[in-house]
Amino acid sequence: MRICSLLPSATEMIAQLGLIDSLVGVSDECRWPAEVVGKPIVTAARIDPSTLSSLEIDQAVRDSLRDGASLYTVDAELIDALAPDLIVTQDLCAVCAVSSGELASACPVGAELLSLDPRTLREVADTVRILARALDRVDRGEQIVGEMWATIEAAADAVQGLPRSRVFFAEWIDPPFSAGHWLPEMIELAAGVDVLGAAGQPSRPTTWEAVAAAQPELIIIAPCGFDADEASERAAGLELPCAAVAVDADSYYSRPAPRLADGVAQLAHLFHPESAPDPGLPAISLSGRAVAYGAAPSAAAPVATTKATSST
Repeated sequence: MRICSLLPSATEMIAQLGLIDSLVGVSDECRWPAEVVGKPIVTAARIDPSTLSSLEIDQAVRDSLRDGASLYTVDAELIDALAPDLIVTQDLCAVCAVSSGELASACPVGAELLSLDPRTLREVADTVRILARALDRVDRGEQIVGEMWATIEAAADAVQGLPRSRVFFAEWIDPPFSAGHWLPEMIELAAGVDVLGAAGQPSRPTTWEAVAAAQPELIIIAPCGFDADEASERAAGLELPCAAVAVDADSYYSRPAPRLADGVAQLAHLFHPESAPDPGLPAISLSGRAVAYGAAPSAAAPVATTKATSST
């Protein structure tokens, strides 16, 4: 089977299913595993985030959505030349990847279009199964799902019954966006409580004043699409009301793929480093008040305004 994946999370799952050689086309954001880099790129973002501030990116996205313009270009001629049997995309978020509606004129005759749109961890697991069935890899799909839940359950068991850390998870920085979809669920499993997030719902813009008023013990800086180093750099000018840590959102939090399980393990360690082992994922403390990889201070600790500075 010949597959075009326009969705980084689907590309990850296809590789885990052992079908990386069947990928004939990917998006420019499909960079994991490393073997997918260099495959023909059939869709790309119109916005280059490396040249814009977080506020400028947010404004460019808002302008595009207001005008009804797509944030992505689609190389219909290349897709046609690649002759895929299956094209995988999504309809969950107009910002994250090409939607199925944008492929109406770019889907070759005879190609199947599959949209993956999970909003919870259980639905992420279900998308693995859906993709595995479509690609005749059912047994391997069940193995991947089993490994995902085993990692999540081990992390949850390690912190079961411990005091819950009050957390603000920033899916964007300027303006700050509260966590949505599967992220509040991940935080809850790791013995935290998201002070502004809404499980199963889209991320929402808020203000740093509202964040401070919610009195989090820990702020996790995880702007969608960026790794820990980039997140740390973009947060360098923030005045934060408590301890903070930048993490690799692009790999372990933003993408609805099995590596979310590793994100749960990291959160459990950040909240309770004395009980949950460190999974060794990238994390950068943005405050001298943070311990370990930015674990939350105790509820009794005084809250002081600190300027974020990278500790790398």
